[in-house]
Amino acid sequence: MSQKIFKEIKNNLPSVISKDSELGKYLWEDLIKLHPADISQFLSDLNREEFRELYLTFPQELKIETFKYLSDVMKAHAFEFLPKDDKLAIIEKSPLHEMIDFFEFLSDEELKELFKLLHKKDRTQAVELMRFGPESAGGVMDTDIITLTKDLNVEQSIQILQRLQPKKEILQEIYVTDQQNKLAGHIRLEDLVLKKPLTHLHEFLKENEVVAAADEDQESVAQKMMHYHLTSIPVVGPNNLFLGVIPSDTLIEIIEDEASEDVYRISAMAPIKQTYFETPFMRLLSERSFILIILLLAESLSTTIMDSFELVLSGFFLSAFVPMLVSCGGNTSSQSSAIAIQGLGSGEINYSNVKKFLRRELLIAACLALILATTAFIRVYLTRHDIYTGLIVALTLASIVTLSVTLGSLLPLLLKRFKIDPAFSAGPFLATIMDVVGLLIYCYIAKLVLG
Repeated sequence: MSQKIFKEIKNNLPSVISKDSELGKYLWEDLIKLHPADISQFLSDLNREEFRELYLTFPQELKIETFKYLSDVMKAHAFEFLPKDDKLAIIEKSPLHEMIDFFEFLSDEELKELFKLLHKKDRTQAVELMRFGPESAGGVMDTDIITLTKDLNVEQSIQILQRLQPKKEILQEIYVTDQQNKLAGHIRLEDLVLKKPLTHLHEFLKENEVVAAADEDQESVAQKMMHYHLTSIPVVGPNNLFLGVIPSDTLIEIIEDEASEDVYRISAMAPIKQTYFETPFMRLLSERSFILIILLLAESLSTTIMDSFELVLSGFFLSAFVPMLVSCGGNTSSQSSAIAIQGLGSGEINYSNVKKFLRRELLIAACLALILATTAFIRVYLTRHDIYTGLIVALTLASIVTLSVTLGSLLPLLLKRFKIDPAFSAGPFLATIMDVVGLLIYCYIAKLVLG
């Protein structure tokens, strides 16, 4: 339904902006009734000028609601043209850690102007947050969270929550600190209802067994939260100093970001932060062409190998089986790397059970090699009626499958060991390696068997 409305609005955008006709007024009323997330999606389909003209006509409350769903690039663009009172209202309602995300898309002058609008305390916090990497726990944590000190009693705590609730978020787990702002533990919101008014927090608070270091990678933090089924996790600095919290909604964003990055890396591309249409054309072209040129040059080694063994391959028409062999190597290695990457990502595969994983994969490799080599031998023998050709293809396939499974399983583990995203081991790079190595194995086995 909303798609039909958006199509009508886009076709009649000048009338909707000016509201100079009955149709324009009608479409405007339909637009502002929609969910802010849907409106933000529609705004992303407009060009910069259309976005500016339409966004400026929104009531302030709608600007605030839609702002949080905009991409970081669009947020930065909005701050270029919004009046001061709208900027102040957005700053007042937006969590500071979300504001930090689009700072990198502002010019130095715009960033300077924005900092002038922040309260002194928020400016200090913003500078502190910007010290952390954008993909670290400190870079994604929420600092606008209510905390309590452990010497308070239940009655005092409830009064503080009632006073601060409109300004700060209250989580189901409320974190408790000491007078030096060191993390002491947490209480649940329901505890404040069930405990007696004069009971002190330190009498029933629970220690936090799992915390996130400020410089810890966000993917590692997300794995912790999922493993321990946490709805939030505290972020601490040196000496257990409480810095902020990563709540469940941020966890979802982290998982989405990491999944998006993995898709790019599996395709042998560097992750792109902006949306597809916000990314400059030349950047997309350069990213993709650079990788494809490297893969093309790597694949050209296959031609060199085939030229070197032309006599062997042509004598028994062995070149006809090259596509089957190299594709099998690519498919097998892709399967193994996908299993390893998924296991590392979920935490199921770790350095305590890596030997068990590799032993199991090697056993699978041996079984697959036997099954596929036997199948290939029968197929070649039935079509060519030549035992030597069948033997060459079968031995090659067994070798390729064994090597593919081994490389596909081992490479993600090695990349993880050197703190490189294991997703880089999947896709074109591994397939290209197996194409070249598989062809080399084929030629040498053919030469060995045929003398």
